[in-house]
Amino acid sequence: MILILAGYFLLHFAVRLMIPNALELDEAEQILLSQWLAAGYNSQPPFYNWLQYGVTSLFGVSLFSLSILKCTLLFLSYLFYWLAARLTLKGRDLATVATLALLTIPQIAFEAQRDLSHTVATIFASSLFLYGFFRTLKAPSAVSYSITGMAVGFGLISKYNFALLPASALLAVLFDAEMRKRLFDWRLALTAAISIAIILPHATWFVDHMSLATGKTFDKMTGSGSDGLSAQISSGFLSLLTAILGFAGLTAFIFILMFGKSLWPALRASNRWTPIVERMLILEIGAIVLLILFAGAESVRDRWLTPLLIILPLYLCMKLDAADVDPRRALRVGVPVSAAIMAIVLLILATRAVWGPWIGDYQRLNIPYEAFAKELSEGIGGSPAVIVGQDPHLDGNMRLQMPNVPVISLSYEDFQPAYQWDSRHPIVFVWRDGKGGPPSGFPDALQAWLDGKAGRHLTPETRVVSVPYIYGRPGDMYQFAYAWVYP
Repeated sequence: MILILAGYFLLHFAVRLMIPNALELDEAEQILLSQWLAAGYNSQPPFYNWLQYGVTSLFGVSLFSLSILKCTLLFLSYLFYWLAARLTLKGRDLATVATLALLTIPQIAFEAQRDLSHTVATIFASSLFLYGFFRTLKAPSAVSYSITGMAVGFGLISKYNFALLPASALLAVLFDAEMRKRLFDWRLALTAAISIAIILPHATWFVDHMSLATGKTFDKMTGSGSDGLSAQISSGFLSLLTAILGFAGLTAFIFILMFGKSLWPALRASNRWTPIVERMLILEIGAIVLLILFAGAESVRDRWLTPLLIILPLYLCMKLDAADVDPRRALRVGVPVSAAIMAIVLLILATRAVWGPWIGDYQRLNIPYEAFAKELSEGIGGSPAVIVGQDPHLDGNMRLQMPNVPVISLSYEDFQPAYQWDSRHPIVFVWRDGKGGPPSGFPDALQAWLDGKAGRHLTPETRVVSVPYIYGRPGDMYQFAYAWVYP
């Protein structure tokens, strides 16, 4: 099965290289921020950024660098999930069911491949944690405690909400008389030391940038708060229920399809692992409930549940294992279903840039950045000293198209790459209308940046470029604007 999964992610890698080299939102951000190695960047922790910086440093700015990292992390996620399943389940068949069931979670099977980055790092860290955690409970060793420490460190600098996973696991074990001794083993110091060493660089940045690191997420969760307490609580619980259904609904349906009537009595079965996982799930969901009741949370998104509910397929298989349910019939259903999901996901990702324009639904992959970069180079008669913009998505795409040119995005004013501005290499500014319509005049923010750079008011030459969409219908054009100025 591992070889099949390896082949599956190789196909994903090949598909991303074959479709247009326009970037999605997270992809563009990763390409833009891979110019710098920093302890923190924005409201997201930096683990994926650090990995992308390293891969880009090795292989250059390219779709190859983006795809090889994502596909490798996702493959390793399935691998460590499989290893965790092998530790906790009696047979290979149920371990196969648990691992393939990850394909039934849309946020893992589809969204992670389509664009997500920090969530991909969280999926990897969560799978690694489950492997280290169950290995420590089953056969404690310095290696297992160290793996768990690495997973905790990686997870905390992937997504802040990952903290609920190790916290709930610790409390769940604390209430287990047999397993509690694992918490009083001297090797737990290895877990703590390794995780602290991993998170320390970002933690020092976090203390000085707490509002930046948490403000955007809290704004998304809490909303305006103008509708009153009861409305906020109702909205919070409804969004939590919707998020759980969106995350786990298809998984539950597929398990019912595979195991039929034998699933219901299995849910009452128990073994050494199921009480621990049940306590973990109760604690995790309980923490979200407390956020809704006392922290004003009114919007819970399904992908935020990834580190919390990723254990669900394994938990269901633990229940089936405890009930001694024969998984062979389930595999006869589950393997074709998994193959169908793999094929559908690959097909959608491979063709979405083609069929969208047929119905007038242009996507980010249809935006012609490569053609714009060519027009820009021809327009200024050479290579820019630096590209300056205020739209991170556009700015990241420009760096992909012109990888040897440094890019400054005003959305990240703390990050300023070095460049040489001279009579042969102008500063170039880029902007657009958000929907590809006629761009505005030279933006005030870019003018202010230029005046600050030059020490006086300069009026750059500007130009609007119209280029056809990638796979677009005849006559459908996308417009960009650029300006350039010499010293």
